[in-house]
Amino acid sequence: IVQGDITTEKVDAIVNAANEHLQHGGGVAWAISKKGGETIQKESDEWIRTKGSVSHSHPAWTSGGLLPAKYIIHAVGPVWGDGEEDAKLASAVTGSLRVADKLGCASIAMPAISTGIFSFPKDRAAGIIFKSINTFFGAKGDSAVKLVRIVLFDDASVKVFVDIWKRMWGE
Repeated sequence: IVQGDITTEKVDAIVNAANEHLQHGGGVAWAISKKGGETIQKESDEWIRTKGSVSHSHPAWTSGGLLPAKYIIHAVGPVWGDGEEDAKLASAVTGSLRVADKLGCASIAMPAISTGIFSFPKDRAAGIIFKSINTFFGAKGDSAVKLVRIVLFDDASVKVFVDIWKRMWGE
């Protein structure tokens, strides 16, 4: 768990908190698209044109454009209040890890998916994200992914995530 700017992470892949149509107009998606260059939106548009909209469980991926990361995994997080939010968030996290593994990524950076403009409560999201990561590696011990970095933009989010981590694992 680190505080920082996910667009500067030197990892194989970063996770973008996306919408199902990969229109990167707000929040983390906007920041990633702005810093990564217009290639990201062009590749996202091509994904939608050829494969259709993106689901919670099957994230899309594009190149990293101008970012240090080789790939961007576009995970569709749930909108708070739409129903089955916990399951949808768990599915987005697990799907992102599955894509990173498929792409042969050793390292991945992930934001607090859905806790911004989608209004998912941060403490609840932290617990689901941690459990989903733990479950993924419990089921897939031979994953190419060796490092998952949770990158949070502000102090308040870091505090919430660290508190939930300590509550769950006491470390």
